Amino acid sequence: MKILVVEDEPSLREIIRTSLLKEKHIVETADTYRSALLKIEDYDYDCILLDIMLPDGNGLELLKQIKSLKKRANVIIVSAKDSLDDKVDGLNLGADDYLAKPFHLAELNARIRSVARRNNYEGNDFISLGNVRLFPESREVFVGESALDLGRKEYDLLYYFINTPERLINKYSLAELVWGDHIDQADSFDFIYAQIKNLRKKLKAAGSDYEIKAVYGIGYKFVKGNSSE
Repeated sequence: MKILVVEDEPSLREIIRTSLLKEKHIVETADTYRSALLKIEDYDYDCILLDIMLPDGNGLELLKQIKSLKKRANVIIVSAKDSLDDKVDGLNLGADDYLAKPFHLAELNARIRSVARRNNYEGNDFISLGNVRLFPESREVFVGESALDLGRKEYDLLYYFINTPERLINKYSLAELVWGDHIDQADSFDFIYAQIKNLRKKLKAAGSDYEIKAVYGIGYKFVKGNSSE
């Protein structure tokens, strides 16, 4: 999943980031209210880990902003403030879970998987679209009964597409998905074209019900059928 960690304490932020990267997530970070809001306004995330106490604002106010922007991200509040009122306020504002500091990284990872299953996968451990099934925890993909061998970035792109079927995704969003915070290091979109080309070939060869359709000059759609480019 693509996760934003909003945490102002540098060592904890890095520990969480490293742990999530080991779980094969795409991870971005923010250490202030303002930097987090700018990222949330510009990009989409599957999950946001949100500290309440930020140096320039309150995490609960940021949660209100997330909901007003109608972002689909699951929000887990991660805070040292463990009072009942804080938990109730956060959940009433739309948070999906609340984890008090200190916590074990294994519990954090379990909470992330839990809210994803509950909110994104209808309680299942996989996402399905047509004859394509994607298992986020094991990063396995099947077309029908056949396993699909994908590279990490191919998998990340398919995860994004399968969660946004029939929606036009511009190439800038896809580039940011692949490069994350390092998007400025990319001098062209050739790396995106190469990943899409490989993923498209693999889906077609496996007999997928869905295909990646190019919309010239804009981006791509994940559509049903044998649509031409």
